[in-house]
Amino acid sequence: MSVKQTDPLQTNDVLQKDKTAAYVDVRTVPEFQAGHVPGAANIPVMIPDPSSGRMTPNPNFVQAMEAAYPKDKKLILGCQAGGRSQYAADLLDKAGYSDVSNMQGGFGGAKDPMGRVVAPGWLQCNLPVEM
Repeated sequence: MSVKQTDPLQTNDVLQKDKTAAYVDVRTVPEFQAGHVPGAANIPVMIPDPSSGRMTPNPNFVQAMEAAYPKDKKLILGCQAGGRSQYAADLLDKAGYSDVSNMQGGFGGAKDPMGRVVAPGWLQCNLPVEM
């Protein structure tokens, strides 16, 4: 299978219409606590390395997802801009998940090197936010 792509408006539509679909925010816990998609679960795909302080892949990400969701569950993954969620979606695709989508633009929007929004995020679309 391959990872499907969605945007915040399409994601909101799916979450409103399909109550079996799950939104998983793969950002860090502090990012998630600062605001997230209503009803989202938080399973970080990257975690800070205690020794270096740098972000490193969460070695338990796939295991945590397998504990929380069956492999045929409709999942939409999101992060801050869309990069980490694409990485997470690819991991789940390789692990045998059959219905995984990456929300492009993430929660805060994807920006080019000049800081211009190139893919609007959940916030730019004025969608509801949960704290």
